[in-house]
Amino acid sequence: MNMNNIIVSVKKFFQNKNTVTILGVVVIITLLYFGYTSTINKATSPVRIPVAKQTIQPRTQITSDMVTTIDVPSIAVTTNAIRYTSQIIGKYTNINAVIPAGSMFYQETLIKKEDLPNSAFVEVKDGEAVYNFPVDLESTYGNSIMPNDNIDIYMKAENEAGQVMVGRLLKDVKVLAVKDYQGNHVFENTEETRTPSYLIFGLEEVNYILLRKASYMRTFGVELFPVIHGGSVNIEGATVVDTQFLKDFIEANTVTIETTVE
Repeated sequence: MNMNNIIVSVKKFFQNKNTVTILGVVVIITLLYFGYTSTINKATSPVRIPVAKQTIQPRTQITSDMVTTIDVPSIAVTTNAIRYTSQIIGKYTNINAVIPAGSMFYQETLIKKEDLPNSAFVEVKDGEAVYNFPVDLESTYGNSIMPNDNIDIYMKAENEAGQVMVGRLLKDVKVLAVKDYQGNHVFENTEETRTPSYLIFGLEEVNYILLRKASYMRTFGVELFPVIHGGSVNIEGATVVDTQFLKDFIEANTVTIETTVE
């Protein structure tokens, strides 16, 4: 077979529609195969990433002994994951962030010390003052009052005649934080059992002063205690009085100082 005959045969081969279709399919499949393989290889190729060596609690400064590195498929590393240990050491876990052992570190879970807020103060509304209300394990129903719960503040006292009275002094107060005697948040650490010493909440000035005055009325046997909002109190032998009666009782037995704002 001479060269002319070969050329003619080749032309006929490529002019055949079935042949062209088959070749096209083969080319497409080849391209898809290599493209898919390249994508899979890229997605599964290992990258070294820092992870927590232990469970790290909120408000904790990250030290080198808390961090290790492991190889993971690159597809498992999201855009907000921190890739370098140097960007982690010295930072603090955020106020609501618990980092489990083996977990990656993410941008939103770590902050600088100067940016570490007190969650209770952050939530105090404009015009309100922070009140530290003393409690114990019993008065919080076995540590059952938690942040974001709404409570009523009840008052028990004795009048000059020795009559015991009880009533709701403040209602629908939102608990912003529960702290122990060292000022630690009771519920933020999952590995420690902390005993509540204070409920933190915000009060408007008039209610803040009212509650503060009541807390100083020890000669009248005043007791202040929280009750889950909407609950009731039944103290045997006590006369139930309303809020206004308690306010009048407090004002009548405490000194009122007139102030002016310049």
